[in-house]
Order: sequence, then C-alpha cells, then structure tokens
Amino acid sequence: MTRTQISTLPASHIESAGQDVERLQRRTMVVLSAMQVVGTVGVGIAPSIGVLLAGQVTDNEAWAGLARTSSTLGAALLGFPLGNLAARRGRRVALASGWWVAAAGSGLLVAAAQWSLVVPLFIGLLLIGAGSAVSLQARFAATDLSTPRHRARSLALIVWVGTIGSVLGPNLGVPGEVIGRATGLTVFAAAFLIASGCLAAAGGLVFTLLRPDPLLLARAHAVNESGGPGSRAVAAPPAGRGRPRAMLAELRRNRPARLAVVAILTSQLVMVAIMTMTPVHIEHEGGSVTFIGITISLHIVGMYGVSPIVGIAADRIGHRLTIAAGIVLLAVSLTIGMIKSYDMGWMMASLILLGLGWSFGNVGGSALFSVAVSGQARAASQGGLDALSNLFGAAAAFTAGPVLMFTSFSALAAIAIIALIPLTVLTAIAPKGIPS
Repeated sequence: MTRTQISTLPASHIESAGQDVERLQRRTMVVLSAMQVVGTVGVGIAPSIGVLLAGQVTDNEAWAGLARTSSTLGAALLGFPLGNLAARRGRRVALASGWWVAAAGSGLLVAAAQWSLVVPLFIGLLLIGAGSAVSLQARFAATDLSTPRHRARSLALIVWVGTIGSVLGPNLGVPGEVIGRATGLTVFAAAFLIASGCLAAAGGLVFTLLRPDPLLLARAHAVNESGGPGSRAVAAPPAGRGRPRAMLAELRRNRPARLAVVAILTSQLVMVAIMTMTPVHIEHEGGSVTFIGITISLHIVGMYGVSPIVGIAADRIGHRLTIAAGIVLLAVSLTIGMIKSYDMGWMMASLILLGLGWSFGNVGGSALFSVAVSGQARAASQGGLDALSNLFGAAAAFTAGPVLMFTSFSALAAIAIIALIPLTVLTAIAPKGIPS
C-alpha cells in the first residue's frame, strides 16, 4: 500500500486498520526478521572477506586500510538519503532500495575479486554499505506500529536476529570454494556472488511482503486519531527534512532526543575504538589467533546476543536507566582495559562487558529516539542518526590506530573513559519526564 493509497482511505477504513494494528505489527516483525537474516548474510561479508580482499587487490597497507573503511563510509553517506526516502515513500521502498544498492555493490566486488580491479573494489565496498544502513533502519521500522510498552523489545528483536546473518556472512568462503570449483571463479569472487544473491533476495522479500507499509499506515492512523473522521491524511515531510540541519534543529528543541543521540554516538565511538584495536593489542601481547577469534566472538555475543533482554528491560525500567546501565558497563570495561591490559583473561572479560555496554546504550538510545522525535521528522532523522553513528564509528577506527601506536592500550582506554563524561552528565540531569 503506497502513501497515496493510504492518504485517500476513508476514515472508517483507517479506523478498521487501527483495530488490526497488533496483527499487522506481528506480520511486520516476521517480514523484517526474515529480511534481516537473509540480508545480513550479505552484509556480514564486508568486515571479513572484504577486508582480506582489500589487502589482496591493493597490495598496499595504506590503500587497504582505506578500502576497509569504505563500507562504513558507504553506510554513513547512504544513511541520510535512505532515511529521507523512507520519510517520503515509506519503509518498504527505502529498505528494498538499500538492499538492491548493496547487491549491486557486491556484484562489483565479484569483478574486483576475479580480476583484481581497484576501482570496482572501492565502489563495491562503498555501495555494500547501503546494506548496513538499511539493516540499522530496520530496527526503527519495527517500532512504527509497536505499542509504547513493547517498542524497545520490538527494536531489540530486530537487532538480535541480525546476529544470525552476521555470524554466517564471514563464512561464505566455504560455499564460495564449492561454487569456485564449479564455475572457475576465485573463492572471494564466488563468496561475493552468494552475498549479492542474499542482498537482492532481502530487497525482494521486503518489497513484496511489507504491505501495508508500517510507517505510512502509522501516520495515517495517528492523524485519524488526532483529527477524527474525515481528517486530512499526513502529507509527506517537507523537502529537506532529511538534511542534517533539520535534524539538528529537532535536537535543539528536544532534550530527550539529544540524550538518545549522544547515547548512541558515544556507545558507537567507544565500542569501535576499543574493539578495533583489541586484536592488535592481544597479538602484541603474545595472544594466539584462536584466542583473538574467541574474544571477538564473545564480544559480538555481548553486543547482540542479549539485545531482546535489554529491550524488555528498557520497556520496564525506562530508557534513562537503560542508558545509565550501559554507561556503567562501558566504564567497568574500560577500567579493566586500562589497568589489566597485560592480562588476556581480563581483556576477554573487558570485551564482553564492552559489547554489553554498547547493547544497553544503543538499544536504550534507539528506543528513546523513536518516541522522542516527532512523527513528521522521525524517519528522516533516524536515517541521519544512523549516518552519524557510522561516521563516528569510521572516525573512531581511523584514529584509534595512531593512538595505540604512539601511546598504549591503557591510554586508549583512558581516553575512551573521558569520552563517556558528556553522556554521563546528560543522563544525570535528564528530566524525569523522558518518554518510556
């Protein structure tokens, strides 16, 4: 159902749709969950096989480092237009478009891997970042029709199901070997061919099945409730609402939204900076590749594995306390990393707590943002927030290396603790009337 179709529905039909919101929300969650599992298999290849491909094709550490950040930069650059597209055309069109752009990027990476082409490598990794952008946008789509008391739980569930694809994606090299032997493609080219198919399928799945569009239906239902029968339908947000300055204007007048944004950006900045450099630090301390792999896997479990529980907690105790719990977990993790950086057992514990702290901060902040921002600006602002989050992550990964090189891991952890101070202050002084 398109925006125009919803806007022309008789009021009685919109009221009837409102009575079935719970059923439609369940259907939306099923479609989004299936989409996330299929799509994130394709996205999950970028930080693993994509990293290896970057080193192989460029044969230059400086260029390889830039290539490795291309997918993150792509997610940041495409977050704004995809959020704006959702605001104008609805979630279905925006999500499907993002997955298909990512599929095209993965197709370019097939050529880059097969013939060692540098330009298609960079463009492909940049475009595959669209998959990360819409994977993030999907968590907000889960809240469009959700009741206030289940909003954080719905958001967290979509975050959690994406873990399945994120775990499977890095292992596409195994079926890639089979396809490579049958087709003559290299292992990496075959792996990206599979990823392209998964990304295209995710787009087809959401475009076909996400009907009626949850965001457009939520708008129509909200206006009918506020305006009564015969009220005018919601117009598309004005042109430019998705621009950064529109989101900044929203934040200037919206204290809960400011807290949500700072919570998400701080959690991302701290987590990426420490997580990116931990494998390097452990290797310098004599840790094995196996130990590094286990540590990062447990960190990812901390990030995503308990997110449904975090979502339930946010619904029950409120967003402010959930964010506060994330601050405490991040602070404990960083303190351990600062004073026990030489002890590999403690480093593993630190990374697990880092993942848990990120989960509390991200889920609590995202759920708060989804209720704090006005309906007209919500979808575009959500895309802008995801873009900023990816930019902060890319900046953190880029700067953490020189910090570790010229100082120490303990110093990096200490700097990250300092970065928590603004969020701690904002959370402490946040008004009690924050939406929950």
